[in-house]
Amino acid sequence: MRVHSFTDDALGDLDAVGLAEHLRAGKVSPLEVVDAAVARLGTVDDHLNAMAYTAVQRARSEARSVQPGSSFFAGVPTLVKDNVDVAGMPTRSGTDAWEPRPMRKDGDFAAMYLATGMVALGKSQLSEYGFSGSAEHPRLGAVRTPWSTEHSAGASSSGSAALVAAGVVPIAHANDGGGSIRIPAAVNGLVGLKPTRGRLAQDKVFRDMPIRIVSDGVVTRSVRDTAAFYREAERIHRTLELPPIGDLTRPGKRRLRIALNTSGVGRGADAATKALTEQIAALLEDLGHTVTESDVPVGPSFADDFLLYWALLAQAMLAMGRPAHGRTWDRSRHDNLTLGLARHARRNLHRVPGAITRLKRAAAQAELYYERYDVALTPTLATETPKIGHLDPTQSFDVIMDKLLDWVAFTPWQNVTGAPAISLPLATTAGGLPQGMMFGAAPGHEALLIALAYELEEARPFARIQA
Repeated sequence: MRVHSFTDDALGDLDAVGLAEHLRAGKVSPLEVVDAAVARLGTVDDHLNAMAYTAVQRARSEARSVQPGSSFFAGVPTLVKDNVDVAGMPTRSGTDAWEPRPMRKDGDFAAMYLATGMVALGKSQLSEYGFSGSAEHPRLGAVRTPWSTEHSAGASSSGSAALVAAGVVPIAHANDGGGSIRIPAAVNGLVGLKPTRGRLAQDKVFRDMPIRIVSDGVVTRSVRDTAAFYREAERIHRTLELPPIGDLTRPGKRRLRIALNTSGVGRGADAATKALTEQIAALLEDLGHTVTESDVPVGPSFADDFLLYWALLAQAMLAMGRPAHGRTWDRSRHDNLTLGLARHARRNLHRVPGAITRLKRAAAQAELYYERYDVALTPTLATETPKIGHLDPTQSFDVIMDKLLDWVAFTPWQNVTGAPAISLPLATTAGGLPQGMMFGAAPGHEALLIALAYELEEARPFARIQA
């Protein structure tokens, strides 16, 4: 079943930029917009299960005090993913393994994000700690895509993506440690840019990782919304080590050297996904770009090394549980994926130093790769979106992991190298579901990806759920 909440209200079918323009012009008020978003949420979330925490009265109170035009996105409703801290809201991180309590202050990312003027309706759901590519918690429930409620909304930024796609809000926070912006963007027919490592302000828990694989960002329905968000974020938090993205509003004129890869970093795309990717490669050539088949330069141990690093993070989350959450902490309430990852780390601790060393070398390999190519094209995911139950985390760890590796075969490389990548909703499967296409570039080159995204959006307008 396909569901959405688009209707003739204060939100209409506007994207975030269009809604901001209406707010500044006085065509709608911030309170009208928030009330419309709350009403829309009520029509679809029973089907999607995308909210982790709802803060309606707080959002209405904030909307009453918003001065449209005081910042670019002033009054635009949004959601924050439930793995960063927002003052007054609990942070559950997609699990029910402890009794949540309201946070005392905003984390570094939320402080920057909300300084853009957006009004948070609450927090969106994710898979447990963001470890799975599908949010199907045994007690909190599965998050479903509005394109087909029989199918997963992807993950880990599943709730944000499902509600943006369904029309509840035009823009929402997402973050990405192995594909968690790009996967749900691909599944839900959205634009999802994972920025360069260090581009945006980030919470301490992510900054302190041995390899900073997590990047925060947004999911949107239009390229211009993504571009506008990074422009506004840059005005609040500028990273001097990286070239600025700037104010991008149109396609680029530069013709690019593009590498096509459908083999992934381990298991490659299935035949149907490969064919869809080749169609986009042909479109790029028609637009004047040069496309050459070329595999991503990863060593034979990359997938195993990344899995071990991922497992190390799970072990760390469990080790910190009781000190962080006290007596309410219950390790047994974690799903089989989290527990299995932690077990995998414990059994392979002797391999961790070598794995981290090899993963850190990937950045140098990427640098050489992007001396030959401007952009890399892959499918975002290796197959069509699975149905709910396929990645059920109550299955055995080995079964879940095997299925995940079959599906998430392309996204982790950019997390390890720190390079940017964007998923665009350029294809549709035979079953009528969105199939994202991913474009990667060298660190610091988000502007190149956004300019290309504008060009592709113009050449092949994105499918609309309400069509």
